[in-house]
Amino acid sequence: MIPQEIERYCEAHSSPELSFLASLNRETHLTQVYPRMISGHMQGTLLRFICRMIKPDRVLEIGTFTGYSAINLALGSESMVHTIEVNPELENIIRRYLKEAGIENRVTLHFGEAMKIIPTLNECWDLVFIDADKPNYLNYYKMVFPMVRKGGWILADNALWDGKVLSRKTADKETLGIIEYNDYVQMDERVENLLLPFRDGLMLARKI
Repeated sequence: MIPQEIERYCEAHSSPELSFLASLNRETHLTQVYPRMISGHMQGTLLRFICRMIKPDRVLEIGTFTGYSAINLALGSESMVHTIEVNPELENIIRRYLKEAGIENRVTLHFGEAMKIIPTLNECWDLVFIDADKPNYLNYYKMVFPMVRKGGWILADNALWDGKVLSRKTADKETLGIIEYNDYVQMDERVENLLLPFRDGLMLARKI
């Protein structure tokens, strides 16, 4: 993993966090049991930059949490973003910050199990961001792949999982889910991929 002093240096030499995103970041850390699930400043900015570069029309996010990454995905382009969250208790905080960001009309919230919701979405995705329950990463990938256009992207967060991916023998079900996902993408001849050692690892796959 990247040393903390290097991370701090990178943050100090990056554009500052937008004020409403900083508020969302703070509220998430004050109110949520697992606040580290938030994408945060650096990754949020990266997602926003990626959208500005590839200019997607349709974006799917699997795993909204408090909405930080969804906001960045929407801010990065004029795209419609569909985002799926299993926990309906997060709806209030998500909608408040979508409104504050001025993008509530471009983000469609879906609450429930992603495996049930994804097949009901009649879309051709330009970008899919997976950041949900780790044992289902590969299931999500296989489900969305036919719905992603040629040249489209599938991004997966936590692809290094605190470095636990290096030890299959001691892997729990979450770690094993990430390992199986990474191995499958690496062997998938339908994509070109890059495992980026950024934050907790970001697997980028482009459909060819």
